[in-house]
Amino acid sequence: MNIIDRRLNPNGKNLPNRQRFLRRARKIVREAVRQASASRGIRDIDGAGVVVIPGDGIDEPFFHLGDEGLRSPVFPGNKDFVEGDRLRRPLGRGSGGGGSGAGDGKSEDQYEIALSAAEFLEFFLEDLELPDLERRKLSTTETKGIRRAGYSTTGSPASVSVSRTMRNSLSRRIALRRPKAAELVEAEAELERAKEESADGDKVAVLNDVLERMRRRTRVVAWIDPIDIRYRRFEPVPRPTAQAVMFCIMDVSASMSETMKDLAKRFFMLLYVFLNKRYNKVDIVFIRHTDEAKEVDEQTFFHGTESGGTRISPALIEMRRIARERYGQDQWNIYAAQASDGDNDPRDNLETAALLTGEILPMSQYYAYLETSDPGHGAAPSSLWRAYEALHNPVLAQRAVSRREDIYPIFRELFSRDESVRGKSA
Repeated sequence: MNIIDRRLNPNGKNLPNRQRFLRRARKIVREAVRQASASRGIRDIDGAGVVVIPGDGIDEPFFHLGDEGLRSPVFPGNKDFVEGDRLRRPLGRGSGGGGSGAGDGKSEDQYEIALSAAEFLEFFLEDLELPDLERRKLSTTETKGIRRAGYSTTGSPASVSVSRTMRNSLSRRIALRRPKAAELVEAEAELERAKEESADGDKVAVLNDVLERMRRRTRVVAWIDPIDIRYRRFEPVPRPTAQAVMFCIMDVSASMSETMKDLAKRFFMLLYVFLNKRYNKVDIVFIRHTDEAKEVDEQTFFHGTESGGTRISPALIEMRRIARERYGQDQWNIYAAQASDGDNDPRDNLETAALLTGEILPMSQYYAYLETSDPGHGAAPSSLWRAYEALHNPVLAQRAVSRREDIYPIFRELFSRDESVRGKSA
């Protein structure tokens, strides 16, 4: 039995061919997505878009003649040369009396691919994860999984159960006594023998009547009936998931220029999209700080306007307080990401390092520090950077950024599945 789904694809697109093309050109499209992400606004990170890929990246392989070996070509219309004559090689490719091209230089075709929001995020978030996520406690709010749940009489053609359908078909044909093919052949052969060997017209008439009834029952009782078809049924089931919390700590002091704040916001927006799209049970805590720190909501975190002096330790103290009150270390996987320009009160660096070493890093699975600076500011590390670097803790990862286009590769490094990529400072 062959079942062909002839339903039209949405918007007139050939969905199977599109998916097959994306699988074949996956690496090229992934790189194009990451390059396109650098020019996106903060609010457009998780949206659909068009990416451009080079034409030679999607060429299909084909067989062609090699440049080596012996050849004996035959050119029709040749009246001037015979085998063995030597011909002068043309001075340049394509020279032969033709004019020059319209322009100089090389170029290659490019193709634009329109990706949906889901496809764009799939390529962008590929190979990212929360490092060292452990199942410390099963979440009370469980995620939804899929499991087999028997069979149904309706469903997608892709979920047809051939074995169950054929079992139902066989049972129905046996119950309704549908003649088998061998029985029909035998009845036809017996009728032919009766016609040849017997002059008894009544016997021939009886055998012919029996054969007609068998053929009529074969036509009435179909081999496959719609009531036979069964579809594999799936249903959502709750599945326990590991609990995790991410503390987002952003410096909004007066020393943070608008460029630095934009870099920090882009980093945290990427982190926010990554956590919400990749994980079902991750709490996000937003902390803004100047010389004071407080927990805020998402809107205030990204769009608040307050400013002031700089001290890092109040933010870590606020993180410690929230973790103790709401996120027990034995029950939750604790992560933190901090963005700052590193312009901290030198007297506060010692307290900050002590908090990290004594309490924050021991209870954390991973702590990512992003130091922002204005373009062309210079490569000299800040005092806070040096204080963090002196801790030599494998849980702590540091990166520095000064250009908008570097945010995306740095984010991928910090949350890469490759531990060696995450661990090194840059």
